[in-house]
Amino acid sequence: MQKKKVVVAVTGASGSLYAKVLLDKLSHLQTQVDKVAVVMSDNAKDVWKFELGTSEYNEYTHDFYDKGDFMAPFASGSAGFDTMIVCPCSMGTLARVAHGISSDLTTRAADVILKERRRLVLVTRETPLSSIHIQNMAAITQAGGIICPASPSFYSNPRTFEELAATVVDRVLSLCDIRVDSYSWGE
Repeated sequence: MQKKKVVVAVTGASGSLYAKVLLDKLSHLQTQVDKVAVVMSDNAKDVWKFELGTSEYNEYTHDFYDKGDFMAPFASGSAGFDTMIVCPCSMGTLARVAHGISSDLTTRAADVILKERRRLVLVTRETPLSSIHIQNMAAITQAGGIICPASPSFYSNPRTFEELAATVVDRVLSLCDIRVDSYSWGE
Protein backbone atom coordinates (compact mmCIF):
# COMPACT_ATOMS: atom_id res chain seq x y z
CA MET A 1 0.00 0.00 0.00
CA GLN A 2 1.28 3.44 -0.95
CA LYS A 3 1.60 5.89 1.92
CA LYS A 4 -0.71 8.92 1.90
CA LYS A 5 0.30 12.54 1.50
CA VAL A 6 -2.27 14.45 3.52
CA VAL A 7 -3.16 18.13 3.69
CA VAL A 8 -4.95 19.24 6.85
CA ALA A 9 -6.60 22.64 6.77
CA VAL A 10 -7.89 24.12 10.01
CA THR A 11 -10.41 26.94 9.70
CA GLY A 12 -11.83 29.28 12.32
CA ALA A 13 -14.95 27.24 13.00
CA SER A 14 -15.48 26.09 16.56
CA GLY A 15 -14.14 22.60 17.15
CA SER A 16 -10.38 22.97 17.56
CA LEU A 17 -10.41 19.77 19.59
CA TYR A 18 -11.25 17.86 16.40
CA ALA A 19 -8.19 19.35 14.69
CA LYS A 20 -5.98 18.55 17.67
CA VAL A 21 -7.13 14.92 17.85
CA LEU A 22 -6.66 14.60 14.07
CA LEU A 23 -3.11 16.01 14.15
CA ASP A 24 -2.28 13.79 17.14
CA LYS A 25 -3.50 10.67 15.34
CA LEU A 26 -1.72 11.55 12.10
CA SER A 27 1.50 11.94 14.10
CA HIS A 28 1.31 8.24 15.00
CA LEU A 29 0.37 6.79 11.61
CA GLN A 30 3.79 6.84 9.88
CA THR A 31 3.22 3.37 8.44
CA GLN A 32 0.29 4.72 6.40
CA VAL A 33 1.06 8.43 6.09
CA ASP A 34 4.20 9.72 4.37
CA LYS A 35 3.66 13.44 4.81
CA VAL A 36 1.27 15.77 6.62
CA ALA A 37 1.05 19.39 5.51
CA VAL A 38 -0.96 21.82 7.63
CA VAL A 39 -2.45 25.21 6.86
CA MET A 40 -4.33 27.21 9.49
CA SER A 41 -6.30 30.39 9.11
CA ASP A 42 -5.65 33.26 11.51
CA ASN A 43 -9.08 32.64 13.02
CA ALA A 44 -8.22 28.96 13.49
CA LYS A 45 -5.22 29.93 15.61
CA ASP A 46 -7.33 32.32 17.67
CA VAL A 47 -10.11 29.77 18.17
CA TRP A 48 -7.55 27.06 19.09
CA LYS A 49 -6.12 29.37 21.80
CA PHE A 50 -9.61 30.26 23.06
CA GLU A 51 -11.05 26.73 23.09
CA LEU A 52 -7.98 24.72 24.10
CA GLY A 53 -6.13 27.38 26.10
CA THR A 54 -2.81 26.75 24.33
CA SER A 55 -0.83 27.48 21.19
CA GLU A 56 0.10 23.79 21.02
CA TYR A 57 -0.33 23.70 17.25
CA ASN A 58 3.18 25.18 17.13
CA GLU A 59 4.60 21.98 18.67
CA TYR A 60 3.63 19.53 15.91
CA THR A 61 6.38 18.26 13.63
CA HIS A 62 4.15 18.34 10.56
CA ASP A 63 5.01 20.81 7.78
CA PHE A 64 3.10 24.06 8.35
CA TYR A 65 2.33 26.54 5.57
CA ASP A 66 1.07 30.10 5.68
CA LYS A 67 -2.49 30.65 4.46
CA GLY A 68 -1.18 32.91 1.68
CA ASP A 69 1.58 30.59 0.46
CA PHE A 70 0.46 29.67 -3.03
CA MET A 71 3.92 28.16 -3.63
CA ALA A 72 3.18 25.36 -1.15
CA PRO A 73 3.57 21.96 -2.84
CA PHE A 74 -0.10 21.01 -2.47
CA ALA A 75 -1.20 24.16 -4.33
CA SER A 76 -0.44 22.12 -7.46
CA GLY A 77 -1.75 18.75 -8.54
CA SER A 78 1.71 17.67 -9.63
CA ALA A 79 2.85 17.44 -5.97
CA GLY A 80 0.80 14.27 -5.58
CA PHE A 81 -1.04 14.99 -2.35
CA ASP A 82 -3.87 12.49 -2.47
CA THR A 83 -5.95 13.46 0.56
CA MET A 84 -7.20 16.71 2.08
CA ILE A 85 -9.11 17.09 5.32
CA VAL A 86 -10.60 20.43 6.35
CA CYS A 87 -11.19 20.11 10.09
CA PRO A 88 -13.10 21.93 11.35
CA CYS A 89 -14.59 23.46 8.23
CA SER A 90 -16.37 26.80 8.50
CA MET A 91 -19.38 27.54 6.32
CA GLY A 92 -17.41 30.37 4.68
CA THR A 93 -14.68 27.96 3.63
CA LEU A 94 -17.31 25.46 2.49
CA ALA A 95 -18.93 28.15 0.33
CA ARG A 96 -15.64 29.22 -1.26
CA VAL A 97 -14.72 25.59 -2.03
CA ALA A 98 -18.20 24.91 -3.45
CA HIS A 99 -17.85 27.83 -5.85
CA GLY A 100 -14.20 27.41 -6.82
CA ILE A 101 -13.03 30.60 -5.13
CA SER A 102 -9.34 30.05 -4.43
CA SER A 103 -8.74 33.06 -2.20
CA ASP A 104 -6.22 31.39 0.13
CA LEU A 105 -4.10 28.25 0.36
CA THR A 106 -6.92 26.20 1.91
CA THR A 107 -9.39 26.91 -0.88
CA ARG A 108 -6.72 26.57 -3.59
CA ALA A 109 -5.65 23.18 -2.22
CA ALA A 110 -9.28 22.00 -2.04
CA ASP A 111 -9.78 23.12 -5.65
CA VAL A 112 -6.67 21.15 -6.68
CA ILE A 113 -7.80 18.03 -4.82
CA LEU A 114 -11.22 18.17 -6.49
CA LYS A 115 -9.89 18.82 -10.00
CA GLU A 116 -7.44 15.92 -9.63
CA ARG A 117 -10.29 13.64 -8.45
CA ARG A 118 -8.62 12.95 -5.12
CA ARG A 119 -10.10 12.60 -1.61
CA LEU A 120 -11.48 15.76 0.02
CA VAL A 121 -13.26 15.51 3.38
CA LEU A 122 -14.83 18.58 4.96
CA VAL A 123 -15.61 18.22 8.67
CA THR A 124 -18.36 20.80 8.96
CA ARG A 125 -19.22 22.52 12.22
CA GLU A 126 -22.47 24.44 12.06
CA THR A 127 -26.00 24.05 13.29
CA PRO A 128 -28.67 24.67 12.20
CA LEU A 129 -28.03 24.69 8.47
CA SER A 130 -29.46 27.21 6.05
CA SER A 131 -30.53 26.23 2.55
CA ILE A 132 -27.37 27.99 1.30
CA HIS A 133 -25.20 25.68 3.44
CA ILE A 134 -27.08 22.63 2.17
CA GLN A 135 -26.76 23.75 -1.47
CA ASN A 136 -23.02 24.30 -1.00
CA MET A 137 -22.68 20.84 0.57
CA ALA A 138 -24.53 19.35 -2.39
CA ALA A 139 -22.22 21.14 -4.84
CA ILE A 140 -19.12 19.77 -3.10
CA THR A 141 -20.61 16.27 -2.97
CA GLN A 142 -21.43 16.42 -6.68
CA ALA A 143 -17.83 17.51 -7.36
CA GLY A 144 -16.54 14.42 -5.52
CA GLY A 145 -15.93 15.79 -2.03
CA ILE A 146 -17.24 14.24 1.16
CA ILE A 147 -19.14 16.21 3.79
CA CYS A 148 -18.60 14.65 7.21
CA PRO A 149 -20.38 16.68 9.89
CA ALA A 150 -18.66 16.71 13.26
CA SER A 151 -21.40 14.58 14.79
CA PRO A 152 -19.83 12.34 17.40
CA SER A 153 -21.13 8.87 18.16
CA PHE A 154 -21.75 7.46 21.60
CA TYR A 155 -21.60 3.69 20.87
CA SER A 156 -18.12 3.42 22.35
CA ASN A 157 -19.16 5.16 25.59
CA PRO A 158 -16.54 7.92 25.33
CA ARG A 159 -15.47 9.21 28.75
CA THR A 160 -13.56 12.37 27.77
CA PHE A 161 -13.97 15.15 25.23
CA GLU A 162 -10.93 13.75 23.39
CA GLU A 163 -12.52 10.29 23.15
CA LEU A 164 -15.74 11.89 21.91
CA ALA A 165 -13.87 13.92 19.27
CA ALA A 166 -12.00 10.76 18.26
CA THR A 167 -15.29 9.14 17.18
CA VAL A 168 -15.49 11.79 14.44
CA VAL A 169 -11.78 11.83 13.63
CA ASP A 170 -11.63 8.04 13.33
CA ARG A 171 -14.54 8.16 10.89
CA VAL A 172 -12.78 10.88 8.87
CA LEU A 173 -9.58 8.84 8.69
CA SER A 174 -11.58 5.80 7.62
CA LEU A 175 -13.17 7.86 4.83
CA CYS A 176 -9.60 8.65 3.71
CA ASP A 177 -8.66 4.95 3.59
CA ILE A 178 -6.42 5.32 6.64
CA ARG A 179 -6.87 2.46 9.08
CA VAL A 180 -7.15 3.30 12.76
CA ASP A 181 -7.93 1.13 15.74
CA SER A 182 -11.35 2.39 16.77
CA TYR A 183 -14.75 1.22 17.86
CA SER A 184 -16.87 -0.31 15.10
CA TRP A 185 -20.55 -1.05 15.52
CA GLY A 186 -21.29 -4.76 15.81
CA GLU A 187 -17.67 -5.89 16.23
